[in-house]
Amino acid sequence: MGKRKTPEQIADEQRRHALASGAHTAEEFEVLLTDPNQSIRAVAAANPDADDDVLARFARDRFWGVRIEVAAHPGASRKTLLSLLEADPRKRGVVHHAARERLESEGVVFDDSGLPLP
Repeated sequence: MGKRKTPEQIADEQRRHALASGAHTAEEFEVLLTDPNQSIRAVAAANPDADDDVLARFARDRFWGVRIEVAAHPGASRKTLLSLLEADPRKRGVVHHAARERLESEGVVFDDSGLPLP
């Protein structure tokens, strides 16, 4: 079992969660892009004030939970959504399928290989 968090660590995490849900500016989002807590990054990626530039950066996050939030975000551009697709069928997972579902809902047609038609 891991170490228990101190009250100070818990308070700091709560402060960062509040920042993630209340961020409005690029500077506020900038510090959240590298937050060590993936849950905080996911909250920031779901923030309605996140613009496409911020979402494109969150789309490169190593954790799928953050990328799922990008796929669901109404402010994500088509280019950002396309960046979430995986060309290799063996590597496709929930992020690819969420991005595909969103793109299909916007009228993008996919071929038999699971990639969008040009």
